[in-house]
Amino acid sequence: MPKRIVISKLGGPEVLRYEDYELPPVLKPDHVRIKQRSIGLNYIDTYHRSGLYPLPTDPPVCPGLEAAGKVVEVGNKANGFSIGDRVCYAGGPLGAYCEIRDFPASHLIKLPEGIAEDVASSMLLRGMTVEYLFERLYKIKKDEYILFHAAAGGLGLIASQWAKSVGCKMIGTVSSDEKALLAKDSGCEHIINYKTENVVERVIEITEGKGVPVVYDGVGKDTFDVSLQSLDFRGLFVSFGQSSGMPPEVDLHKTFNPKSLYYTRPTLMHYTRTRKELESSSELLFSKIRNNEIKEHIFAKIGLNDAATAHELLQSRQATGSIVLKP
Repeated sequence: MPKRIVISKLGGPEVLRYEDYELPPVLKPDHVRIKQRSIGLNYIDTYHRSGLYPLPTDPPVCPGLEAAGKVVEVGNKANGFSIGDRVCYAGGPLGAYCEIRDFPASHLIKLPEGIAEDVASSMLLRGMTVEYLFERLYKIKKDEYILFHAAAGGLGLIASQWAKSVGCKMIGTVSSDEKALLAKDSGCEHIINYKTENVVERVIEITEGKGVPVVYDGVGKDTFDVSLQSLDFRGLFVSFGQSSGMPPEVDLHKTFNPKSLYYTRPTLMHYTRTRKELESSSELLFSKIRNNEIKEHIFAKIGLNDAATAHELLQSRQATGSIVLKP
């Protein structure tokens, strides 16, 4: 009988339970059945576990949005897929923390030759997130300064490499000298250790008094004011996550009017709503991986049965790079 992790109730990592489960006896016509080989761990998983983001149903619920594996059964309306195909996905529905699962073919991506399952599960969601942030939400440019918080995290390291591949001068914030070296090695042009340096002062210094045209902030509460103060006139505040908690409620006029700032709270799912968007986003990511413009940085591989430990590690902010769960 296959195994999975479920959120038994809302709470901390301790609510994650490892259990047996049964697969549906009949595969839906538009689904494929996947034997999973690698599962991606993402910060959004902790939001679902804690209740910060609502679950689709009451617990128990199997969490997770990203994995890679091999097709073992195909529904009669799941066009484009065959038994034996290597596949990956990064998006809903929830349920990636398991050994075998059924998944809608419309949201599934074929994994190109030469890209391993661990690479896909550690990079697909983050990589497509960076793609829409840097290529479609705001098109970063050669020799342009941008500010990106948490530059040594799994997503930040991909962002550092992506920016370097474009020639963009990314300014990244980190919490230690060790993380600073890692971000620098990944292509981040300027590193600011927010534990020992004043981020706003350094941004103004680096940009020769102007500030940056765009800030990418996945941290939330702890960096909200810093992000605002680092922006140039008519700058764009991109709030795509809140690992430190939700940003404070603000007076929109007093906060954004003084410099005519823009604000957006995007999500990957809204930038991969169509099959064409999903394929073009993943294809650009895969091309950068094949061209060695982006390389994976897997911090840890942890057994699926020990998902609680993986969540603790992720939330400790001690991880540099990605964490994958192994079924």
